[in-house]
Amino acid sequence: MKDPHKKFMKAAINIAKKGMDNNAGGPFGCVVVQDGKIIARAYNSVHSLNDPTAHAEVVAIRKACKKLKTFQLSGCIIYASSEPCPMCLGAIYWARPSHVYFSSTKADAADAGFDDDFIYHQADVDPFARKIPFERYELPEGSKVLEEWKLKPDKIRY
Repeated sequence: MKDPHKKFMKAAINIAKKGMDNNAGGPFGCVVVQDGKIIARAYNSVHSLNDPTAHAEVVAIRKACKKLKTFQLSGCIIYASSEPCPMCLGAIYWARPSHVYFSSTKADAADAGFDDDFIYHQADVDPFARKIPFERYELPEGSKVLEEWKLKPDKIRY
């Protein structure tokens, strides 16, 4: 029996190389698969889009959700050329795919100059002690809109 994951991981790696060769961004690629078919593919486009959130996984998730007309990827599988960074990890959890496969590790990415370790650590730091200053600027309206959400009868949960 053939390895069903090999072709999808190769597709993620090939799109990573394409983006890298085009100087679109870092050497990262991602495909989203549903029912054994690629429904979205993307490479890192941080440089070409001037968008720090245009990581391969985020762009692929956006494309897949648009194609499926949903904000969750239940039943889909994500193949990433490298272990997802903290931002992409968050996006993946919000998208709720059934499974994620990755090829190179975050240590491999760090060795290539993409060290996201400090972000993992900043997530656990008290907001007021983070490297980038975080301050609370409280307005009553901030809590009010959350209270209104709790009572909203036609809300769409996610």
